Amino acid sequence: MPVPEETPLRRVARVVLLDPQDRILLLHGYEPDDPSDTWWFTPGGGVEGDETREQAALRELAEETGLTDVELGPVIWRRVCSFPFAGRRWHQDEWYYLARTTRTTVALGTLTELESRSVAGLRWWTSAELSAARETVYPTRLAELLRTLLDEGPPSTPVVLATEIV
Repeated sequence: MPVPEETPLRRVARVVLLDPQDRILLLHGYEPDDPSDTWWFTPGGGVEGDETREQAALRELAEETGLTDVELGPVIWRRVCSFPFAGRRWHQDEWYYLARTTRTTVALGTLTELESRSVAGLRWWTSAELSAARETVYPTRLAELLRTLLDEGPPSTPVVLATEIV
């Protein structure tokens, strides 16, 4: 099921946040009407008003994790995705920024009403833990993408990931 061309894509900025041990921070989400339907995902969200994607990434990171002293690196991945969530279908154009932090103490911050009904927590994952995970993780192939990132460093231009329709 391709994303309908007439459907405007929501502009989204996400953050691949790594700590000094190269662990990645992921949020644990769930469908508001079915808490047994869970997945893990990177911090981030939609661009609001006239803000840039960079501003959106930093705002979302602060809102979701409380981290405000993070410098964004380059955009490393891009993807278009479409998925059902909270009673509607979302069509998104996502840019993933690389960032590092030395602060590993994080907590859910000021969540929106929808986020408060759909985010259970967050945690740091090692590459090995991500590779062994049986849970759903977005974007798919995140374990492989992270391993390549850690082995080869950031790509010179963003890698365009396959369109993901859920």
